[in-house]
Amino acid sequence: MLIRRAREGDAQGIAHVHTESWKTTYRGIVPDDFLDHLTIESRLPQWEKTIRSGEKDQILVVAEQDDGNIVGFACGGKEREGKLPYDGELYAIYLLKEVQQKGIGQQLATHVVHHLQTHNMKRLIIWALERNSACRFYEKMGGTPVQTQSLRFGGQDLIEVGYGWEDLSLFGEKSLPDC
Repeated sequence: MLIRRAREGDAQGIAHVHTESWKTTYRGIVPDDFLDHLTIESRLPQWEKTIRSGEKDQILVVAEQDDGNIVGFACGGKEREGKLPYDGELYAIYLLKEVQQKGIGQQLATHVVHHLQTHNMKRLIIWALERNSACRFYEKMGGTPVQTQSLRFGGQDLIEVGYGWEDLSLFGEKSLPDC
């Protein structure tokens, strides 16, 4: 498995992972009607634009199999909302279902975190839907729930949880309980 920066020509593979992982991860969480209408074509322009933008403080990395197929991606950069005291944000991390639970997500997230650290970001947040099984991954990587917010999605009210790292250098280390 190769973890590398996204480049021209990767948008189709990223859009495929984005679409398919939403359909498997969020089934039963997000309204089925929304998921049933997700298409690669609807996600493609977003990823083409992101790849072309080349913003220095942002990064988009992919997990590529030996056969050249993209099976996962992660992206991050400056925190986008400015409401909480975090300077970095892991915007998204998605993997096809068949490659989950193999350490690829940790590799992708670590690449993003290292990039943020090179841009002097010290504190990280990531938002996840409360019922998303990835919440356990964020906790395993040392994230602590720091905020919740309501989100209206496809006519349904959902809760999003913000997981924070007060010290980005500790990303990947399980938080220890206070003694």
